[in-house]
Amino acid sequence: MKKGVIILIALVALVAIWGVGAYNGLVSKQEGVETAVGNVQTAYQQRADLIPNLVATVKNYAEYEAKTLEAVVEARAKATATTLDANNLTEENIKAFQAAQDQMSNALSRLLVTVEQYPDLKANQNYLDLQSQLESCENAIATARKQFNETARDYNTAVRRFPANLIAGLFGFDKKPYFEASEAAQEAPNVGDLFQ
Repeated sequence: MKKGVIILIALVALVAIWGVGAYNGLVSKQEGVETAVGNVQTAYQQRADLIPNLVATVKNYAEYEAKTLEAVVEARAKATATTLDANNLTEENIKAFQAAQDQMSNALSRLLVTVEQYPDLKANQNYLDLQSQLESCENAIATARKQFNETARDYNTAVRRFPANLIAGLFGFDKKPYFEASEAAQEAPNVGDLFQ
């Protein structure tokens, strides 16, 4: 009788140790996803922080482009107002965030096309520095999104694998969505749209 009780206690202890390990592993992966979300938002925020300086620099040269400049400022306001909550990371939230960021990207594209009409501005050192910083921000955004997707993939794999999926289901570890390319990125850009 004692031998059976000892075996049962040992079995329960092994299952408990495994359960704690699986739970802690999922928590670590979930924290990784939350960190990756923060990194994506930071990269987008760096871009948004450059926009007032870019708009001010262009405004000094392109006084007649008020509509384009207003569109950039408005798109920036919308993009910075739309944030991601790592605790409520749904496909819809990511799509809304991405839509606001895409709108800002489109407005920036129109602004950069407008700048082509001002040779003095294109040669201005402040503008060149801002353009370089903006390019660096775009690269950082792409890197942060890629790293987020990789972290989310690792997390999602852990959540779905057996037997950890039992712990995941028990404690509410849900699958996380990915950043995807916008639908507009699937089509070749129409250069004429940039001049509207």
